Order: sequence, then C-alpha cells, then structure tokens
Amino acid sequence: MSDVMPLQATNSEPPSHLALGMEQKPAGPNPNRIDSIDLLRGIVMVIMMLDHTRDFVHSGALLFDPLDLSKTTTTLFLTRWITHYCAPVFVFLAGTGAYLQFARGKSKRELSRFLISRGLWLIVLEFTVVRVFAFFSVNPAFLLFIQVIFVIGFSMIVLAALIHLPLKITAGFGLAMIALHNLLDRFTVTPWQGPQSPVPTWGAKLWMLLHQPGLFPIGPRFPSPLVFILYPLIPWIGVMAVGYAFGALYTKDVGLRKRWLLIIGGTTTWLFIFLRAIDKYGEPLIWSRQKNVVFTVLSFINTTKYPPSLDYLLMTLGPAIVALAFFESGGSVLGTVSHSAGSALRNFFVTFGRVPLFFYVLQWFTAHTIAIILHAAFGKPVRWLFQTPVEWFTNPPRGNGFSIVVVYLSWIGGVLLLYPLCKWFAGVKARRKDWWLSYL
Repeated sequence: MSDVMPLQATNSEPPSHLALGMEQKPAGPNPNRIDSIDLLRGIVMVIMMLDHTRDFVHSGALLFDPLDLSKTTTTLFLTRWITHYCAPVFVFLAGTGAYLQFARGKSKRELSRFLISRGLWLIVLEFTVVRVFAFFSVNPAFLLFIQVIFVIGFSMIVLAALIHLPLKITAGFGLAMIALHNLLDRFTVTPWQGPQSPVPTWGAKLWMLLHQPGLFPIGPRFPSPLVFILYPLIPWIGVMAVGYAFGALYTKDVGLRKRWLLIIGGTTTWLFIFLRAIDKYGEPLIWSRQKNVVFTVLSFINTTKYPPSLDYLLMTLGPAIVALAFFESGGSVLGTVSHSAGSALRNFFVTFGRVPLFFYVLQWFTAHTIAIILHAAFGKPVRWLFQTPVEWFTNPPRGNGFSIVVVYLSWIGGVLLLYPLCKWFAGVKARRKDWWLSYL
C-alpha cells in the first residue's frame, strides 16, 4: 500500500479558481522535493512492513484477528492498529503528488495521460509482481487479490478525469464520498461461502468491488478462479480526490501552510473524537466499556478498515496532517534526541519516502523470505508460506509462527536490509530523469 507519486515543492500562490477545462498553473515552481511529505510517507512505509511481517511471522496471525478484544493483548492490538495509518496516507498523498505534478508545469492533458498510464501500470503490478512476492504462489485457482495498489491505480484513472473540474468541485466530490459512504453500509450482499454455496450474481460482485469486501468465483459458477476483494473502491477514490485538492497548500508560503495544516489536521482529529463519542454515524463497530480503562480506549479507537469508515479516515488522516505541520521545520520527535541524531533518523525515513513503490514491492519479498528462513531454521511448517490466503484459512498450518518479540526483531532486520537498496535507488532517481523512473 503505497503512494507512488513523485512530490515536488513550489513557493507560489495557488490559483484562485480552476475553470472547467482551463490550464491555470501556479507560477515559478521550485524543483526541490518536499522532505516533510517524504518523511511522513517513509514513516508509514516502514510501519506497513511491520504489519506484513506480523502476517508471516506471528504465531497467532492465522488464528484470530489482533483487533478482537476478547482474544488480543494490548501490544498485539497496537501492533496492528498503528498500521491503520498506512493506506490512508498512501492514497491521500498520491493525490497530493498529482497536484504537485501540475504545479511543476505539466498541463492537465499531460497529467491525465500520466495518471491513466500510471494507474494501469499499478493495476498490472498488483496482479503480477506484488501477488507473487506476497504469496510465493502462482496458483491460478486464486486469480486476483485486490489490495491497496489496485485501489491507487484505479483511483488515479478516475482522478485523470476529475482534475479537469474546478478544484473546489474535485474537493467536494471527495469529501462527499468520504462523509456519506457509510450510508451505503445498510446495503449488503452475500459473498461466496464455499463450494457448496451459490455464486454471487454479477451485480453482487460489482457491489463487492465498490463497497463490500468479499470472495467470489470470477465466473458464473464454481469451479472457476477466485477473486478476493480486500480494498473496495469506495471511499478510496474520494480520499485521493481530497488529497489532490490538499496539494494546493504546498504552493503557499511555509508559515501560512503550517497554520492551515494544524487547523485542518486538528479539526479532523477532534471531529473523529466527537463522532466516535456519540457513536451515531460513521462507524459500524460500536465502542463499549471493557474490562479495564486500557481496553475501553482500545475499543474506542477500534474502527473499520474494510471499507474504511468515516471515523477510520478521520482518525488516521487528522493526526497525519498535524504531523506534516511539525515535520515542516523538523519540530517532531525525530529531532529531540540531538540535532545530528535527529537529522540522521529523519534522513533514514525520508529515503524510504522517496522510493515508495520500490520499497513496497521489496518489503513483501523480504518479510516473506525472513519468515521462510525462520520457520525452516526452527523446524516449523514452511509449506503454507507458498500458498494463497484461501488455502491458509481452509487448511491452516499447525505449529507455525513465533512470539511478538520475534516479529519486531524480524521487522527491524528487514527494514535495515532494505535501507541500502532504497538509498541507492533514491540516488538513481535523483541523478537521472529517464521517463520510466517515474513509474517505479
């Protein structure tokens, strides 16, 4: 799950309005990258690898949901919960990156062509390289696994049309989709339950692609290859559209931009707290008093990711936007240890943020390979690590996995292994301007 758009800074004021079909651009673009955006993106990229490492390494990964308060621990819950920030930030900043491409001087027509071609490329990548690295399996019975890269790719194709609308219309479209999509929760279809159950209709399959996760055979009857939709398109398309409009802030003066980042991020965060407290709209899961204060707080922040509820998006995007304000001047915790240590840590994460797609693809392979090595070294079952999710849950392995401590050690080791490769590739992208590099 990643933002794959190159992000550039400008110091000019944004256009006051964008008339339909007009090519109004901010003037005088600055060619330098915006390190605060790369920093945020790099942090969530690294956090994302923790989640995928847990999937492959933790002993309970295939046994229960780490967010299930009746079975989880505080550490395991927070290990999963912190990764909620990844997908919303990826998709949101992908939209921001698209606007900054326009601010750098691309015409709307050029940007549309790029978004369409980039989107198609990401969809192909999701169903080929990402699928192989995630499962080490090419079993044709499990045909498609629709995750965040597919969503980013499809949303880019939609954004290719939306950018020709006035910026306020694009923002309004995205905000409306985010705010109102939970009204659709009442409409549900029955996903495929297994070989003895009926195959969903084409209309039901389309609905799952749009707004309800589910599994189904791609053909009209079983057996036929299976499709597993984890990331429905709504409201992710809206998140990217809002991210595109948000990019206009990065053509403003730094001081003014920081104030607006704090206002927008703070308001969004407080809106989450308010809506979650009254618990009347925006989240299918009702929070409740638990066995202690800590678990009650965990219940409060336990929001729905598939598809992402309004509360989920407010909870994640609000603090992320506040973080962007602090990252502008290095005023984050990354600079509190010492100036040199803070700069080194900041640069460490910025490196990953500059090559998000490269890191995203390799972290699947790395986490998966580490899991295979660990299981083989300690005599645990390995075969399941070459199977698809359908096989995992229909015939789960016994005796697999390790403690949460091993998960964290494996994650840290994987990140450190990938850092030299990402630093090298970031250098290649900085030195060269080959057209194909914008697709990696």
